Order: sequence, then C-alpha cells, then structure tokens
Amino acid sequence: MMGVMDSDNGAEVTALAINVTIPDALRWSDTRRGETFMLTTLNVRLLADGHLAAKAYGRPVGGGRGTYVSFAVPDNPVLADLVADAATRASSLWAAHRGLR
Repeated sequence: MMGVMDSDNGAEVTALAINVTIPDALRWSDTRRGETFMLTTLNVRLLADGHLAAKAYGRPVGGGRGTYVSFAVPDNPVLADLVADAATRASSLWAAHRGLR
C-alpha cells in the first residue's frame, strides 16, 4: 500500500464529506439558469482547518433530473444547527466503524 500512509500521522485523509437530507420544513427553492430547484440535500465537508463547509443540492421543480448544481446554504441558524448536528452524528458513526466487510 505505497502512498497510503503518512509517516507522521498514520493514514493520510484528504477529504471527509457527508450527505444530509434537509427536513421538509427547512427545504427552500433557488433558481439557476432560469430553472427553479427544490433543495433537498446538503453536502457537508470537513475542511483542513477544522471548519465545516456546506452546499445544497436538489431537483428541478418542473421535474426531470436536471443538472447537478450546487447552491449556497442560506445564513439560517436552524440550518447551521442541522449541519453541526449531522457532523457530530457522522463522527460518532465513523468512530464506531467495524472495519472492512
């Protein structure tokens, strides 16, 4: 497994990301290139400095698959709490992993 281990800290992890379903009551719509999307999922990443970053994704309101386009997450304390809670939950799940299957 050459290149997988970092001699200082063990395994070199270059990215951590989780997908979080946005509860119905917190969903919102946004428009891109003339098409309205209902945002249903957050992709949350842990940055190298320990902060979290989040982007929202969804489906076109008019139906169809549409394009995979990210949207900014509004400055909303309830959404910020959802992101933080999801990151904490994910860390618990990762810590309790049972190894490769």
